[in-house]
Amino acid sequence: MSSGIAREAMLALGLVVLLLGSMWVATGSFPPMVVVESGSMMHEEEGSLGAIDPGDLVLVMDPDRVDIVTFVEATDADDDHFGHQSHGMPGDVIIYRKNGGSDTPVIHRAMLKAVANSSGGWDVPGTTLRNVDSITWTLDYQCPSYHGGTHDLEIKSWVPSHEGYLTTGDNLDSNGCKVDQRVATGDDPRSGLTDENGNPVLAVKDEWVVGVASTEIPWLGAAKLAFSGTSHQVTDTTWRSLAMVIAGIISVPYLVELVSERRSASSEEE
Repeated sequence: MSSGIAREAMLALGLVVLLLGSMWVATGSFPPMVVVESGSMMHEEEGSLGAIDPGDLVLVMDPDRVDIVTFVEATDADDDHFGHQSHGMPGDVIIYRKNGGSDTPVIHRAMLKAVANSSGGWDVPGTTLRNVDSITWTLDYQCPSYHGGTHDLEIKSWVPSHEGYLTTGDNLDSNGCKVDQRVATGDDPRSGLTDENGNPVLAVKDEWVVGVASTEIPWLGAAKLAFSGTSHQVTDTTWRSLAMVIAGIISVPYLVELVSERRSASSEEE
């Protein structure tokens, strides 16, 4: 009996190693996936398939393997990347370390990128801005207004301290339309993110990007959040969906065994 249990345990471990190894090869990243802990990327209150919700698993592509497409590039009809979408909206979602620090990485959408021009100014791919001293641009990104209606997200007189991405979450009810880098939208201290030392987050350098969000595997990561103190972020819909998945996984072996027994009984009767 003990040898059978040990054999099954080794088989299960081997399958896990094989699965992780395959994903590592496919993504070029290790770990090859992350669990989403917050609701900053949600599109609907109870979550939705295709968007990134708390409790989802997301495969992480090595940034050296893909060309990161920003929101402005994906919404510029004259750009080669026009129409590119990821997780329900234009542009790619990146995983980055705030100011290159060691705290929990952020998974947010890349809105635009400041690129140093050889003459000393700044270029912004996906826009008409070339060789500018400061960056002012209105994005085709609808934000809810305080008094009703909507307005477009604006980057105002931003002077980058270095090359990098401006980022934001998709959730309009929490941090959507509030660019992570507050200095790019008026330097209002009530908005934007701070790093582990309390400093405002700056434009995301290429070396701070640890991955690009690829395929979403819904619900399965919620089990981890149940033990990490962030379970309150998970919606009731996700918990119900996870329970159904677990019930299905548990019931499949019994159903297979039941069908097998009935077939055997039918064969014996004949």
